Amino acid sequence: MTTLEQGEARRRFAESRVARLGTVDDRDRPHVVPFVFVLVENTVYSPTDEKPKTSMRLQRARNLEHNPNATVLTDHYEEDWNAVWWTRARGRGRIVERGTEEFDQANRLLAEKYPQYDREPSTGPMIAIDVEEWRGWAYAEG
Repeated sequence: MTTLEQGEARRRFAESRVARLGTVDDRDRPHVVPFVFVLVENTVYSPTDEKPKTSMRLQRARNLEHNPNATVLTDHYEEDWNAVWWTRARGRGRIVERGTEEFDQANRLLAEKYPQYDREPSTGPMIAIDVEEWRGWAYAEG
């Protein structure tokens, strides 16, 4: 078992296809959801889409407006535990509205990573997590 160096944790994180975003709601309860993302330098971007929900503003966005502290987790599991690992990015979240250069760049990179966003670009605001800390762990080195 080994702790991953920051660079290796960041690399594995960036290559992951899905992550879990942990935020805290206005009643101090944890809220965790899976999401797709792209990493640009030390900022994680995740789109919000117009989905049939009770509110157009997703809970994760409302949570970040209330408390910007966030954790994003990626992991890999196999029955062969030598291949098991996880990475965690902690930082502060914010909302990036449409019509900004930052939004457009993140949207372009999302379309490169996920073909679905090439066909249907993100229409809602973008969640951005500015990472302040990278951590990672692997069952086996290598």
